[in-house]
Amino acid sequence: MFTAFDSVLGAPLRRLVAALALGVVLAVPAAAARADEVTVFAAASLKTALDEIAAAWKAAGGGEVRVSYAGSSALARQIEQGAPADVFVSADLDWMAHVRDKGLVRAGTEVRLLGNAIVLVAPAGSQGPVDLADPLALAAALADGRLAMANVDAVPAGRYGKAALTALGLWRSVEAKVAQADNVRAALMLVSRGEAPLGIVYATDAAADPGVRIVARFPADSHPPIVYPAAVLAGAASPDARDLRRFSARRTPARSSRRGASSGWTSRSQTERLGRGHRDRSSR
Repeated sequence: MFTAFDSVLGAPLRRLVAALALGVVLAVPAAAARADEVTVFAAASLKTALDEIAAAWKAAGGGEVRVSYAGSSALARQIEQGAPADVFVSADLDWMAHVRDKGLVRAGTEVRLLGNAIVLVAPAGSQGPVDLADPLALAAALADGRLAMANVDAVPAGRYGKAALTALGLWRSVEAKVAQADNVRAALMLVSRGEAPLGIVYATDAAADPGVRIVARFPADSHPPIVYPAAVLAGAASPDARDLRRFSARRTPARSSRRGASSGWTSRSQTERLGRGHRDRSSR
């Protein structure tokens, strides 16, 4: 059913298809009020992927998948305030833990799906890479401009970016120049429109927007591993929603297709392996 779709997004995202589009829909009894519809609250960085997933699922005869995108922090707070949703996909483990600790996640359904990376981007027409090992290079590249980032206190992409800059000894030199956005896609837009000369976004965001180019990649050990967890919520339409882990286990990620790899996604095991040195580095 998903052959053409798989070739576009690659093995890591097949797992997302299985867990989000199928794992809940197939578990809903025919008599359930919203048996053919799943509402997903997802991190803004997943928009390109999930829009394609939802369209492919519906075209293949599946039900409606409604996706609401925002920063993980904003979505977690909406869920906490009672917003109706079946599945939550966060861009970090902390906000999933926040929702879980409030008793809002169905026990045993949490799955760690995918990994990502953060990169420094500039408008597509800009020149040359930025050497993050040079403490003066980033400030020089910014000049009088601003560094676009998602909110560094609440949004995962912003927190990862701040952690990386801090680990590299660059945060203090750019802190006053940071332009904070509500979510990572809003930060990306500032750079793509030329309103900011540089920005820190996910590798997947950079791959999805032809208006930007990657000018530096942050070392994986300069920030916590970027892992996307998903879970069925306690208020999901179906009281019998099955464990996402059981369903997605049948589709363990194999090698990514060429397009899947170039889109920036990684398997969560690869992300966790690359980020193992973060704790040691950050404690220096």
